[in-house]
Order: sequence, then structure tokens, then C-alpha cells
Amino acid sequence: MQALGAEGCLAAVTAGWEEREDEVERLEAHVGRPVLNLRLYRRTEDALLSDWELAAAYRQRRAVLSELGDHFRARLVHAKAAVKKMRRAGGTDPVLGPEREDALRALRALDDRYIGRIEEVHAEFEAAWRPRERRSIAVQRKEIAGILGDCGALALAGGNVAVLSNRLRLFDLGSLLGDRIVFAWSAGAMAAAERIVLFHDNPPQGPGIPEVFGAGMGLFPGLVPLPHASRRLRLESRRRVSLFADRFAPSACVTLDEGEGAAFDGTRWTPAAGGARRLRSDGALEGFPSP
Repeated sequence: MQALGAEGCLAAVTAGWEEREDEVERLEAHVGRPVLNLRLYRRTEDALLSDWELAAAYRQRRAVLSELGDHFRARLVHAKAAVKKMRRAGGTDPVLGPEREDALRALRALDDRYIGRIEEVHAEFEAAWRPRERRSIAVQRKEIAGILGDCGALALAGGNVAVLSNRLRLFDLGSLLGDRIVFAWSAGAMAAAERIVLFHDNPPQGPGIPEVFGAGMGLFPGLVPLPHASRRLRLESRRRVSLFADRFAPSACVTLDEGEGAAFDGTRWTPAAGGARRLRSDGALEGFPSP
């Protein structure tokens, strides 16, 4: 924070912690300055309790997105399986090469279509209910803006990325940030990106397939953040790393393990907290940003 010139109080979004949202004492002790909690989780609960029409529409949107996600995952299994089969197949390059590229394009197209459908659902909700114009949300946004006015920077903490990103969208926090410095980690870094990608190679429920969750805040372009990558991804598997990198190209898939980080100044990336690592198409990892 000192190196980047962040002064004054630190605003914090800890909505991803859900019921533990108010537990910011450790964060405050760590940064050594006052932390003003925006309490987006509690504000959402209060707003929906006071506005039953909006609450019903909010629940209906969540149900539609859940159903859409089920259909996407059913198709995703087959699309990824086709890519893997083509990559493992033997044959001549003139014949097999175009088939591999076509299978990868189909997987990317499915991701893009799903993101598009999600944004259509959100757009329909926004157009029908205009939540930021309703008193239940407008009052809360005014209070949030007032708190931000006393702070030189914002911290986006982790937790449940779905809960976090939904609250950020409901209050349109991005439009209130101005030119404040934003520090984001874990799920907070995912929510700040252009596109949120969920990932886990060994989840409890079985083999994991990375999946797009939706659009994020878009605070930085062309990067897919991968917090806790060493715990959640089999980075020693060049085949898996290669497919991950190729699927989300041209965006850079970047690990954010403990002690890793990068800073974006609106134009370029520079190392922070020791730098980070980028997944490469050949299955290797390289320093990010590259020298």
C-alpha cells in the first residue's frame, strides 16, 4: 500500500465471507490503518428484506442462472472430452492439426455463448427492475459512496466468489470506485477480472473441469487470475497446463499463490509481492509479467 501511494483509510469488501463479513480485525491489524467495511453482504440482506418485489425477482434470476449453469456443464463435459481426445490422438499433422484446432474453437465458443447467455439474464433483470433506482438499493449505494469518499483504496477479499460477485454487481460498486487503488486477492482477484473462471483439478465431488462463471468487474484486461493455483491445479501436468492456457487464450492465465502478485497501472503490468507465474501453451510456467 505504501509503495503504490495508497493513503488514508482502507475500504473493504468482505461479502464473500458471508456471515463472517464483519471479522476484519486481522486485516486492520495487518495493514496498520483503519479499515471501513462496506458490508455488502449485510446490505444486500437488508435491501431484499425491505423490498419483497426485488427479492422475488432476485431469487428468480438466481434460479434461471442455476438452470443455465446445469445445461452448460452438461455440454462442457463433451466439449472438453473432444479436445482431450484430439490432443491424444495419433495421426498426421495435416489431417489431425485442423481437427484439434476445431475442437478447441468449439470449446471456446461454448464458453463465449455461456457468458453471453448469463449477461442476457442480468441485462433483462436490470432493465425490468432497475435496482439502483429503487430506494432499497439507492440508499445503500449513497452510504457506500460516502464511506469510499473517506478512503484512499479498496480491498477486495476472498471467500465465496459467487456471493461476492453478485453483491458487487447488485450495488454496481465499480461505478463508485473512481481512481482509487484496488487491492484484490483470492476470490476478490477473480471477481475483479473481466471473466471469472472457476477451477479445481481435484474437487471433492470428482474430476474437475474449469468453467466460466460470468463476467467480473473488468478492472484489468486480458488476465485470468488463478488464486491458490498450486493447491487447486496440477501444475506438474504439462498436458493440463497446456489445455488450460490454450482454452482461455489470448488472456494470460496467472497463478496467485502465497507471495505472488502483479500490479496493473491502467497500461501495463509490473511484478508485485515477488511476481507471479503464467501458464504457457507448451505446458510450462513462466514469470509474469515477462521481463
